Amino acid sequence: MPSPPLSLTTRPPGRTRARLARRLLLAAAGLAGCPEGAEAQETVTLDTLSVAGSGAPAGLALRAPSRSASRLGLTPLETPASLDVIAGETARLRGQNTVVEAVTQNATGITTIASPGNGNGAFTARGFAGPNSIQQLYDGTRLFVGAGTVNFPFDTWNVERIEVLRGPASVLYGDGAIGGIVNVVSKKPVFVPLNEARLGLGTDGVARLAVDSGGPIGESMAYRLNVSGNRAGGWITPDGDLRNLAVSGALTWRATPDLDLTVSHDYGFQEPARYWGTPLVEGRILESLRFNNYNIRDSKILWQDNWTQARAEWRPSADVTIRNTAYRLQSRRHWRDVEQYAFNRGTGLIDRSDYIEIYHQQEQVGNRFDAAVRGEVFGFRNEFLAGFDVNAIRFRHTNNAPYGGESSVPPTGYDPGLFINLAGTRPAYATRTSQASVFAEDRLILSDRLSLLAGVRYDAPSLHRDDLRAGTSFDRDFRSVSYRFGAVYNPTPDTALYAQYATATDPVGSLISLSQSLANFELSTGRQVEVGAKGLFWGGLGEWTLAGYRIVKDNLISAVPGQPGVSTQVGQQSSQGFEAAVSLQITPLWRVDANLALLHAQYDAFSQTVNGAVISYAGRQPVDVPERVANFWLNYAFAPSWEARVGVQYVGDTVSDFGNTARRPDYALVNLGLDHQVTPASRLSLRVYNLFDKVYAVSGNAVDGIGTNWLLGRPRSFEVAYAVSF
Repeated sequence: MPSPPLSLTTRPPGRTRARLARRLLLAAAGLAGCPEGAEAQETVTLDTLSVAGSGAPAGLALRAPSRSASRLGLTPLETPASLDVIAGETARLRGQNTVVEAVTQNATGITTIASPGNGNGAFTARGFAGPNSIQQLYDGTRLFVGAGTVNFPFDTWNVERIEVLRGPASVLYGDGAIGGIVNVVSKKPVFVPLNEARLGLGTDGVARLAVDSGGPIGESMAYRLNVSGNRAGGWITPDGDLRNLAVSGALTWRATPDLDLTVSHDYGFQEPARYWGTPLVEGRILESLRFNNYNIRDSKILWQDNWTQARAEWRPSADVTIRNTAYRLQSRRHWRDVEQYAFNRGTGLIDRSDYIEIYHQQEQVGNRFDAAVRGEVFGFRNEFLAGFDVNAIRFRHTNNAPYGGESSVPPTGYDPGLFINLAGTRPAYATRTSQASVFAEDRLILSDRLSLLAGVRYDAPSLHRDDLRAGTSFDRDFRSVSYRFGAVYNPTPDTALYAQYATATDPVGSLISLSQSLANFELSTGRQVEVGAKGLFWGGLGEWTLAGYRIVKDNLISAVPGQPGVSTQVGQQSSQGFEAAVSLQITPLWRVDANLALLHAQYDAFSQTVNGAVISYAGRQPVDVPERVANFWLNYAFAPSWEARVGVQYVGDTVSDFGNTARRPDYALVNLGLDHQVTPASRLSLRVYNLFDKVYAVSGNAVDGIGTNWLLGRPRSFEVAYAVSF
């Protein structure tokens, strides 16, 4: 059987063409089989049809089952929580080549503070920031954070969809999810032949090549193979170039009609840009410095990840489903950089410090099991799930601490110099972490309109750390219980009103790299109250969500100003906000997707002693947290086989210090796209990123309330891509 076309924009003649367009739109909205109603126009947007053709959910996917917000596989319309579902095909059509781009440009209220050297593990959500508050998952499996770094997965080519749960999620995934979770779901083997390839070229030496192949092997087996590679000369010099390779392979055996067995392996290789920021001069970025990289000549960043999974799903009856996933993740990382830069007003030079070399060796082995049963309780329909999750993680950290080395270079025309290694690079510490948890979830359906959802999870992580230099060691055990209660009321079949109360915990720093100075601190705890509404309209062509919430987090872990490497546990932080999203196929020619997050976040109780004086930061905006975030996408199929799109991403101003004196300005980025369906099986795409060449900062550093450097985002750039199915 030949492969399906990339999208279905060819126009059949007359009334057949209109009926097909209407049916495809309904399928994309999850409403296939609804009455057609008024006759549709002739053209359908590429986004809608590509998503529908790939089997991925379109729009807000309110009727698409998901296991990220509930392990029971409920749809967002059935779940008392806020969930964004981003189809992988939508991300690729919008030119989003990384997971970070896909999440921040599509999900509601999510931003990033990640740098090229720190991977993709630093998101912000609902007033909280970083990998210890916004947890990342791959196919539903938690990625334990080693020394603040998560760098896998990174490429959207192998992504079936990305599910973003906003708000506390510890009841589902354990500590580290007060702000939410980002779950990347990979493409799976298919029993229908599928072959696709893509070639892309762009400014700054960008070159991309990707292949996706899947199909049956006999009657009971299927495979999927994805390979993608990217490289670029980089927009910043020197050493702004990057290259990466992602390979994913999976094989499914349908042993019986009720039993599926899948084995998969993912490999990731990355050499990102060796860029850690641009120095500020009198609080601003000079145009003459914007494209300069102040790292050393022999800088190096290298990451390699191997991820193997074995999954089984057994359905012994229509009311019982049993799942088990066993996995092994191995990560190897290496950094050699100078990472701090500051303009010296007295000398007119750029002062550089923190010559850092680090090696990571990390291995995570685990197993997750759950069983779901549908039945009745006291005459009411009921769904119940219980399971366990166990992990064993080994982590070894090698570095050249205490980090030293200083140098100064002219702002322009400088010699980058070579790495200065004063202490020598040698093993620093090794940890062994074991984590065991049990969880349960229940949904009681009281009527066709009202359902109740409850969940609980008990976590018991244990850490053993050996200091390989001092010859000392310590052990630390943590215990936590998280739970949630929620209710969903459906005044109509297409509308849901909900309320939820949830608790969560955050780890003390990165759990598997916990230091002795943090060993006696307690877990941070959080609680959230959320109310909201969501629904469909216009026969499923429109979807909308509204949510209001308040989150309170206690026992914050904070660095002590003026004392590098020293932390303390303080006070309380809270956030309250409003979020809204809408997705609407206005006509078969026009489509709009938009979301908005309005937030007020603050430190409620946060005092520190600095130079003998007690300073209170109560009422101040938390570091790296914007209070206004919005995304907007508009598609217009203006001619047969042609479609244009414009996207706008807005991020409000943020701060780099507790006192809120070092501010980073807000920014709005405009991205453009133009697609031409050359043949039913091929598509030519043009992308323009940052149309107005906005100078903006993704993150920043501050010393004593003064901003020293900003990590700048991508300048205006262009890419062209050609995709073909065969």
